[in-house]
Amino acid sequence: MAIAYIGIGSNLGNRQENCLRAIEILEKRGITVKKKSSIYETEPWGVKDQPRFINMAIEVETGLEPKELLRILKEVEREVGREESFKWGPRIIDLDILLFDALILREDNLEIPHPLMHERDFVLRPLCEIAPERIHPILKVRVCDLMQELRYRH
Repeated sequence: MAIAYIGIGSNLGNRQENCLRAIEILEKRGITVKKKSSIYETEPWGVKDQPRFINMAIEVETGLEPKELLRILKEVEREVGREESFKWGPRIIDLDILLFDALILREDNLEIPHPLMHERDFVLRPLCEIAPERIHPILKVRVCDLMQELRYRH
């Protein structure tokens, strides 16, 4: 079984309910949620002129391959009500694979670890809460240290 970390975000509708519903659907699909972070309200990233987000992270245990996990995350997004929008635009739900064991994967529609996670407070803060000692497989730095570096830069 693999341990994966999933970032969750929402800035449309009932944001908290959207995130919790996504977790519930993942569990119904046989994905074991081991840890959940607190919920954080955050500023939009990339495109600033949109509602504030709430973000959280979960640790899951899965027997799925990364591509299959991604497929399920996309199905759950649709089930919660996500519609395609522009890059970094508003969304009912967003589910991203942040880390998957110590895997490094670069494919057309899937990069693990998430390529921008180390630059995003809204990813690192909840991830640091549930997996502070987890090592970023490319940067070879603990998640909690990435969080400290990001705070230092800003």
